[in-house]
Amino acid sequence: MTAETRRYRYTDLHAAGEPVRIITGGAPTLAGETLLDKRRDAMERHDAVRRHLMLEPRGHADMYGVWPTEPDHPDCALAVLFMHNEGYSTMCGHATIALGRWVLETGRVTPTPPVTHFHLQCPCGPVAVRVTTPADGPIGAVSFDSVPVFAGATGQALSLPDHGRIDVDIAYGGAYYAVLPASRLGLDLYTSAYETLIAAARAIIVAGREQLVIDHPDTPDLGFLYGCLLTDGQAPSANGETRNLCVFGGGQVDRSATGSGIAGRLALAHQDNGIAAGETCAVSGLSGIAFDGAIREVREDGRLIVTVTGTGYRSGAGEFEVERDDPLRDGFELPARLAEQAG
Repeated sequence: MTAETRRYRYTDLHAAGEPVRIITGGAPTLAGETLLDKRRDAMERHDAVRRHLMLEPRGHADMYGVWPTEPDHPDCALAVLFMHNEGYSTMCGHATIALGRWVLETGRVTPTPPVTHFHLQCPCGPVAVRVTTPADGPIGAVSFDSVPVFAGATGQALSLPDHGRIDVDIAYGGAYYAVLPASRLGLDLYTSAYETLIAAARAIIVAGREQLVIDHPDTPDLGFLYGCLLTDGQAPSANGETRNLCVFGGGQVDRSATGSGIAGRLALAHQDNGIAAGETCAVSGLSGIAFDGAIREVREDGRLIVTVTGTGYRSGAGEFEVERDDPLRDGFELPARLAEQAG
């Protein structure tokens, strides 16, 4: 081991099977007055941290992470950056669910049975978190209220190399998603090959980023297409469970239904008069473990506050080492073809 080995401490959890790696030591202090300033600092000066912990050999193509930092919002107990294989998310529901448990277990918030309330500052804004905390039992389900979410433009035309012209709906659930039933691609969410569905979703993300103009009405940093939701064609409702496949970032595949994606789907369903405030729907992803979603509030400006509920589970903790002379110290991504591999 060299004298210049870099060490990180971490705790791993998952929510509905989707990993959450929380940095607990070894990361530098981020500069900036606001959380978005710190996000830019992480991207511009400290992206090695993300690469070390998200990419091979310490992570993998579908790893997801949380970088805790100090909040600048006076009502928030903690601020966080969300990380993945491509960069930094603006919101993450499954990670917020896992964080609800972790924040209490680490003493950052004092439990107040039967339900503990606190605010978490995310890049898209502060979210209210509620954690079931029985006086004589383990920490239970975690709920969070989304930032104001809304349906975007529907029926947006995209041209795809293998599917021709298709229409997608755009929704903002803390991040922007292109949403469509898999059947619109001639596919079936349940019977089509996993690789085929993922390839189609990735193609939609690439095409959407090239062909669509997406601007957040309040914050320019949030105005970009983050992911794609391929659905089973069933609108969220109180009458039954719906399922979707979420692909996001640089083609990463979510094992859960995706909390911010649920918020976006509810915004679309509400616009179509398909679900009313107060109705709870279950939405599951690849793992088959559902999160619950409900419209908590319809604001005067038409935006919604959506509550998403799930449970986080611990999966491990430890320390990673990054040696200075390791040729793969900065992490690497598996190439689609060996000819694309550098070197």
